Amino acid sequence: MIKNIYQKLLKSFGPQHWWPVTKDNDKNPKYHKNINLNEKQKLEIIFGAILTQNTSWKNVEKAIINLNKHNLIDVKKTIKIDNKKLAHIIKSSGYHNQKAKKLKNFSGFLLENYNGNLKELFGNDIGKLRHELLSVNGIGPETADSIVLYAAKKPIFVIDAYTKRIMNRIGFKEESYDELQELFMDNLEHNGNIFNEYHALLVELGKNRCKTKPVCEECPLMKMCEYFSNQHI
Repeated sequence: MIKNIYQKLLKSFGPQHWWPVTKDNDKNPKYHKNINLNEKQKLEIIFGAILTQNTSWKNVEKAIINLNKHNLIDVKKTIKIDNKKLAHIIKSSGYHNQKAKKLKNFSGFLLENYNGNLKELFGNDIGKLRHELLSVNGIGPETADSIVLYAAKKPIFVIDAYTKRIMNRIGFKEESYDELQELFMDNLEHNGNIFNEYHALLVELGKNRCKTKPVCEECPLMKMCEYFSNQHI
């Protein structure tokens, strides 16, 4: 069923090309097909994964644009800037004071442990990399896994609020982050591209169909959804 869900979503929505990044000489993050990420773009994804906690991507995008305008997609510059100034720059992302500290926490971690070198950090295997990221104050499982999948390009499945809502409505009883992650990773080929695309498709469904108040009649998963069936008995 997990594979079937993926095929239905891909057929309905098409490839999503997630995660949006900013190309050189540009200030706005955009979707790019099959892009080879440079170090700055990888760091932008990491900052974006932290900033997207408890907010929409639209709000994060504004913060990323501001960070680019101030040339702050750079751990050395981020660690040096005044906390209040950094918080103001990323204000659109919400919880900006806490998130400014989180950006500084990651920047300090990378500088102290890896001399600011993402290539060295990402050279760790998935287990060690995830453990290292989770040791940073302000980075939880979803943020860590987003970094592993989208920035490090290593195969791990990201579970977010959209995924939890969709899978519970379909009828899966797994509740915890680890249980849901295991559900996907046990039933799919461990391929970063598939995990990337699947997660992005679930986000698209969650944003525009399987919302808090769902639009079931427009959902490609309607016929396999327990929630929809129960509403139409």
